[in-house]
Amino acid sequence: MTFVLGLTGSIGMGKSATADLFRKLGVPVHDADATVHRLYRGRAAPLIEKAFPGTVAHDAVDRAKLGAAVLNSPERMQQLEAI
Repeated sequence: MTFVLGLTGSIGMGKSATADLFRKLGVPVHDADATVHRLYRGRAAPLIEKAFPGTVAHDAVDRAKLGAAVLNSPERMQQLEAI
């Protein structure tokens, strides 16, 4: 039997610390934040730049600029999530 558990919460809630405890116990952990950071430095960067010009610098997404471009627009956020 496989059991899948998702850790969610706001900043400073202990998600990373809890994930580290699971890793130390030998439990496989998928870190979605790390995956997104890799995509922002890799294959998603040109797609995001095309959709939101000026949000990529030095081949990596500038998260502050991207946030400013999408956070107050549900339509733009949906566009980003589709990428």
